[in-house]
Amino acid sequence: MIPLTTSIPSPGTGVWEIGPFPLRAYALGIIVGALLAIWIGERRFQARGGREGVISDIAIWAIPFGIVGARLYHVVTDYQLYFGADGSGAVEALKIWNGGLGIWGAIAGGALGAWIAARRAGVSIMAVGDALAPGLLVAQAVGRIGNYFNQELFGKPTELPWALEIDVLHRPSGFFEYATFHPTFLYEMLWNLAAAALLVALDRRYKFVGGRAFWLYAMLYTAGRFWIEQLRIDPVNMIGPWRLNVWTSLLVFAAAAYLFWRAGRTGADEPVEVDEPDESEVDEQPDDETDESPDAEQPAESSEDVEEDEETSDDGDEEERADLVK
Repeated sequence: MIPLTTSIPSPGTGVWEIGPFPLRAYALGIIVGALLAIWIGERRFQARGGREGVISDIAIWAIPFGIVGARLYHVVTDYQLYFGADGSGAVEALKIWNGGLGIWGAIAGGALGAWIAARRAGVSIMAVGDALAPGLLVAQAVGRIGNYFNQELFGKPTELPWALEIDVLHRPSGFFEYATFHPTFLYEMLWNLAAAALLVALDRRYKFVGGRAFWLYAMLYTAGRFWIEQLRIDPVNMIGPWRLNVWTSLLVFAAAAYLFWRAGRTGADEPVEVDEPDESEVDEQPDDETDESPDAEQPAESSEDVEEDEETSDDGDEEERADLVK
């Protein structure tokens, strides 16, 4: 009889050499997730009346901004890993392929890039957010694959059947004697995929507009992150009894819940296309009412002018008859 597997093995490597180029699982997960988010966002944006290709154009701005924001958030909130007494140095802070991207920085940076691109494209940023919302959850789920290959961001020790095996070199201080841990990356993957399906179902039923789908995305994600974060054991900054990201989840959830309620109460339904013609173009257009042309009708002569013309004509005729008599 084949024994049942009682734990999830970790991969031996997260990098594959393809000729002179290394293919990293962490980067691959981010790229695949981003492509899925763009594909989902494009379909949803066009279904809402948007132009084809707008989401892809916005992604060109949002993705770089998001990566920079994610790395900055990680380095700032975990500065001791790079600049503390035992820090690895500023150069290591630039090596994003080794892991370390903060989701809150990714959302903030990506939102800034998307806002800039949306203004340039003349579309509503809220309509863009509503279209992208489910795709963002899918992208975050796929991106967690990188944590699995890097053997990072796992949870407390456990002996559950789905426990994750972690090599000794990747275990944090104080946990060397434990072999299996909570696969928090897997919990977040499943939560995000379920949240994406729920969001799509609710959006089909209630037709969210004005940013409500995006704010619901933020609420669903932070609700899951709140409890998953408390299982993790990677060293982070603490505020009172909770990790920094637990507090951040609470604050973001509260803000998103208020904005979701406010958008529904005010009935904010901004059109997808918000671009208006340039005022200079409007000013340059001729005014039909004041147009003058050779063919334009001249005002009719008054009755007095007509009588004067007739009298002048009669006088001329009498002079001609007098000349003939002479």
